[in-house]
Amino acid sequence: MDSFLENIKEYKKQMEKGAVQAAYKGLMKYIMDLKTYFKTRYPEYFVSGSIYYGYMDMTYFSFFPEVLKERKLKVAVVFLHDKFRFEVWLAGYNKQIQKKFWNLMREKNWKKYRLVTSLKGSDSIAEHILADNPDFSNLDNLTKTIEKRILMFIQDIVSFLSDN
Repeated sequence: MDSFLENIKEYKKQMEKGAVQAAYKGLMKYIMDLKTYFKTRYPEYFVSGSIYYGYMDMTYFSFFPEVLKERKLKVAVVFLHDKFRFEVWLAGYNKQIQKKFWNLMREKNWKKYRLVTSLKGSDSIAEHILADNPDFSNLDNLTKTIEKRILMFIQDIVSFLSDN
């Protein structure tokens, strides 16, 4: 296992090269543009005012309709740095809400999307991959893919909740 000092030395080397900063800056700009795209295109949806930038583990923002907000649920558009992919997560406003809806989905044996195996240490109820190893060479196509899959996820969640 690498020591902190060895990791710092490697970090310094990579920072001196400059590619990590440029890639990170470009990625954060894309995520900011994605958030703005959803806010502009879907004014009836709630879009978080800020982006959680994380510790190079995950970066996310919220995007969801009023019907989920009324149930104290939210949807997060998440970029997982280590897995290098975009996901969409259903989450509760707090742990009690999260547990209530996680239990409901488990009791109804809902299999449409992956439910987390345990709520302990989890920020989500259900998760779905939007873009695995995304192609950043065509940002318009990437945005359209993410948009289509998020809207389907939200529609499926809302449909499940209205039936249950």
